[in-house]
Amino acid sequence: MSSTSDSKSIPVPPPPPPPPPQYRRTEVKLRSTPLSQHFFTQTPKARGPAPTGPYFFYGSLLDPCILVEILGLDTEPELRPAYLEGFASKLWGQYPALVESPDSVVEGAVYNVQTVVDAQKLADYETRNYTPVARDIRYSDGRFPTQQAGHVFVFDGNPTDLSEGTFDLRVWLKRVGRQEALDKLDARKSGKGNFSH
Repeated sequence: MSSTSDSKSIPVPPPPPPPPPQYRRTEVKLRSTPLSQHFFTQTPKARGPAPTGPYFFYGSLLDPCILVEILGLDTEPELRPAYLEGFASKLWGQYPALVESPDSVVEGAVYNVQTVVDAQKLADYETRNYTPVARDIRYSDGRFPTQQAGHVFVFDGNPTDLSEGTFDLRVWLKRVGRQEALDKLDARKSGKGNFSH
């Protein structure tokens, strides 16, 4: 005896597709840098140990969440608002790159790097196309000291790879899918975060 319900049965749907591949954060960075970074147009310079002390940040390192990831910190670090005279910001792909410019000022923030190991982690994150350079940093929060000797990662790659433009941390966080960091940035800007004032 056959049943009419057997002949009208609905076929079993196919299984869902596999999930997309999981990329490590560093792979995202490599995929978004200019192609010439992978084919050196100049010999990378050898570096000594990365220096410790105050570091002026002006790009993706302005996001404390990234510092937590890179340095393996337990809590988000306090960044102190600051500016640097004598530099202008250009773009290397989607990342900012400082170049000397006597009449220009770049705004950013300062983090005090305590160990050579942490300084080296930051240098590795920045790649060999950036090198730490000693500079006087001026603070913009009205607290003392108002200026301090420190370091900044300056572009040391092929200058023809640079283009005009400005880096916007909020836009960059959105572009790379860092929604949690974007939410925290918005909270800091509204006065609820740990960006020191």
